[in-house]
Amino acid sequence: MNYLAHIYLSGDNDLITIGNFIADGIKGKSYKKYPKDIQTGILLHRNIDTYTDAHKTVRLSTKRLHEKYGHYSGIIVDILYDHFLAKNWNKYSTVALDAYVDTFYDSLEEHYNILPSRIQKMMPYMIADNWLLSYASVDGISRVLHGMNRRTKNRSGMHEAIVELEEFYKEFENEFTVFFNELIAFSKQKLKELNEA
Repeated sequence: MNYLAHIYLSGDNDLITIGNFIADGIKGKSYKKYPKDIQTGILLHRNIDTYTDAHKTVRLSTKRLHEKYGHYSGIIVDILYDHFLAKNWNKYSTVALDAYVDTFYDSLEEHYNILPSRIQKMMPYMIADNWLLSYASVDGISRVLHGMNRRTKNRSGMHEAIVELEEFYKEFENEFTVFFNELIAFSKQKLKELNEA
């Protein structure tokens, strides 16, 4: 899953949310240097990724992209799924998406000193271009995919996946909906276990 889904699946604890958000940059056991709630968020993120990668519905989505995008197809699906979460946000939250992401950005600024340097460098761009809110539109997702393609030095061709998104829009959206309901239940249970550990 991509940023918005990881943030959403963290619940209401700011530090767990930040841990989940920064987790990709925290390798091995280095998570243990962080406060307990951030550790919980990092471990939750890892569990979500493992569950997602093995899920049969997600594999249907990635299979549709695999021939053209190879190992980048999983990253593309993560981004497309964030689009469907943002687009259908009011099904999953009583807080409007713009207010929700503003609160998250405020939390990032409040906890700036804890963030890894990679996130500190990325954060101003994320907030200025309002990445999380932009996921709700196909244009916003197109910009994200172009940015990801640039980061792979134009090797991935990920920016072209907007074609598949538009061609198979209903299929991707249906797969997201089925999967995400299961992922919410999994994440709640896993978070409960991590908090009790």
